[in-house]
Amino acid sequence: MNKIETLPETGSTNADLIARLRGGEAVPEGFWLLADRQTAGRGRHGREWSSVLGNFMGSTVVRLTGREPAAATLALVAGLAVFETVFSRMLLPAALELKWPNDLLLGGGKIAGILLEREGDAVVVGIGVNLAKTPMVAGAKAVSLGQFGPPPDRDAFAADLAHNFAEEVERWRTYGLDQVVARWSAAAHPQGTRLNVSNGGPERIEGAFAGLAQDGGLKLQLNDGSIRVIHAGDVSHSVATA
Repeated sequence: MNKIETLPETGSTNADLIARLRGGEAVPEGFWLLADRQTAGRGRHGREWSSVLGNFMGSTVVRLTGREPAAATLALVAGLAVFETVFSRMLLPAALELKWPNDLLLGGGKIAGILLEREGDAVVVGIGVNLAKTPMVAGAKAVSLGQFGPPPDRDAFAADLAHNFAEEVERWRTYGLDQVVARWSAAAHPQGTRLNVSNGGPERIEGAFAGLAQDGGLKLQLNDGSIRVIHAGDVSHSVATA
């Protein structure tokens, strides 16, 4: 059974769980640490994740045994869990789509993000979902469920997400990555969607979404027709120009 602990305020639920692990605490799978407000929430590459009361901000732990798929593919697992939780709770008027490796989009706007951090034999998985309000997200369009109707109760959403996440992790361990890749691809934006990939430097790779590779990497069809598999980078939708 999942256990959920809620803090009224903290810096970062990911940082808190990492500190507990480093302190020798046996944080079990199924435990979730939530915060009503975060003062130092983080996204990938250290970006700030804005904290808004009423939204979901929480972290959990996955213990690695060495017999499961690569730890990095937990980003896909978490994405599926968030997708299923949001999709099952609302009659959505716009397309709900996963974007590699760790974003959930609603009508083209970012509604959720995921951050994985390794600590020994554990992976801390942090998830933020815009339930009630839309925060400011640097360099990206953001939306919230509250823009499309009454937002779900945070605690009820947390219970559903904890359940769905546990189920997705069990599938990942039991059936391997093939099923995860197939289901994730079905929930993603359509094949052929134009994407840009940046690794933080001046180089940008542009191509068409061609699904996922067997190892969970992003397959991008380049303008010359070749396929390039991306394993790291920031992905954004290409902006059409006249």
